[in-house]
This record gives sequence, structure tokens and C-alpha cells, in this order.
Amino acid sequence: MSYATDPRVDAYIDALPGRQQAICRQVRDLVHAADPAVEETIKRTARPYFVLDGNICALLATEQAVDIFLYDGAIVPDPEGIITGGHDNKTARMIAVAAGETLNAPALLAMFRQIIANNRAGGRRKLKGE
Repeated sequence: MSYATDPRVDAYIDALPGRQQAICRQVRDLVHAADPAVEETIKRTARPYFVLDGNICALLATEQAVDIFLYDGAIVPDPEGIITGGHDNKTARMIAVAAGETLNAPALLAMFRQIIANNRAGGRRKLKGE
């Protein structure tokens, strides 16, 4: 798959250990597969964000895991149970992928597609009536 990348996101990923690079690249591929119009940027000084009519997700590599922050306002279904944190958060939930764990790519792709559809429909605030 071919898509436009942001060199700052490349630099963020390239500076990580190999296993974290692989997870970040997989997430990047999935979010772009969800919609070819997804754009990459850096927010909060150094954190990669993927956006389309609003935030879709952000990446944060920690010592323990790669955290994927989903900007869905807890309205996107999680039938596979891949969300690991932020269940009561009003703006974002999180998927932490630690060493030795694998990402449920089909479930995450479905969530990305729903977040994008929600963004195009006015975003979580409008959909939740906030």
C-alpha cells in the first residue's frame, strides 16, 4: 500500500526499538488502509497523530508497550475486547501492545473505519449530543 507519510512520523518510528517499530508501522498501515485520505502529523511536540476530519489515533511508545490512543469518545464498539484502558474516558481509549503481544489487526481496522465515519458525521461530540 502506498500513502503519503510525514517525515517527522518516520523519525519517531525509526528511533524506536525494532519490536516497537513493527507495531507502529502496522498501526500506520492499518489506519491508512481504513481510508486513503488519512493524514499524518505531529502534535504535542513529538507524538504521531493520524487525522481525517478529526483525530483518529495517536501513538506513544513507552518502556513497557506501544500505546495506541483511539479518539472515539468510547462510542465505537469493541466486540473483540482489544481496548486495554480509558474505558470511562470521554475523548480517547487506549490499546497497549506490550512485548510478545500481537495486535488484532482486523478489529483495529474496523474501529479505525468507524472512527473515520463518526468524524465525517460531525465527530463524537455531535454524535453523543455534547
